[in-house]
Amino acid sequence: MSKLHVRAEATTRATPQALWALLADATTYAQWGPWNTSGYEDPNARGVGALRFMRYGRRTTVERILELVEGRRLAYNVERGIPVRNYRAVVVLTPADGGTHVDWSAEWDSTLLGRAVQRKLRTLYPDVMTRLVAAAEAAVTT
Repeated sequence: MSKLHVRAEATTRATPQALWALLADATTYAQWGPWNTSGYEDPNARGVGALRFMRYGRRTTVERILELVEGRRLAYNVERGIPVRNYRAVVVLTPADGGTHVDWSAEWDSTLLGRAVQRKLRTLYPDVMTRLVAAAEAAVTT
């Protein structure tokens, strides 16, 4: 089956550590992102296998953390909340001159509903990236 994709990239003066502090803790997502609430289904489970949630409007998406490489890489899939199949996303932080390059991408099976999700995520991913970078840069300057 063919795949659908979305991607957002940015280079920021923020350090990988500043970005990682925001990415690795889903309880902060509602503070810097477009989500109304965010957190973990089990507040004591934060590593690989943990389920995190984000509510955006009336929709709550639940994701399972698949991979964590401290300060460098976060991979997750969508368990429920949006009508996609085999959704897998990866956030990669790479040191760059005076800061960090952030690459956040996702892919999932091409279905009718998956295409509708892609239209929304093409707008949401750049917005999330802009907010993440702004929050990380603000944390560095304070």
